[in-house]
Amino acid sequence: MTRRRERAPRPVGTRRAAREFVFRALFEAERGDQTLDAAFTRAEGAMREGDDTFVALSDEALVFAHELMASMKQHQAEIDETLRRTIRGWTFDQMAQTDLNILRLATLEMMFTAEPHPPVIESAVRIARKFGGEDSGKFVNGVLGGLSRSLMSAPAAPPPSGGEE
Repeated sequence: MTRRRERAPRPVGTRRAAREFVFRALFEAERGDQTLDAAFTRAEGAMREGDDTFVALSDEALVFAHELMASMKQHQAEIDETLRRTIRGWTFDQMAQTDLNILRLATLEMMFTAEPHPPVIESAVRIARKFGGEDSGKFVNGVLGGLSRSLMSAPAAPPPSGGEE
């Protein structure tokens, strides 16, 4: 007979699992009318207590999730403005909240990290298919594909000043 501890799933160390974790915290923050910090802290606590609604993340994946959440708090206004310019024919109020939060998270990575766009888009599409509606994967893929082309054709921004020595 196998003991429960031996059957417990091992922590997941993938970036995709971390993205999904942050997506769920973003969604919960919006739906629960709470801050991103509060939603993330609650989700992390639930994960650590073994709540099976949240995949157990490895330490490395949890660090990545924390980095994404901190960056989201810092850049959400710019991310939302970029999405408003990119998405044609839809307002944020008309879109499924699931799709919007997936787009926000992927846009964050595409704009503010060195992560190549294709794996970010692929991960976002998989999350959309898992949590969104029937056409969410196609919608997310189309928006992010257009955003990627736009970002790749834009002139490079000057490096940030200060902070690094």
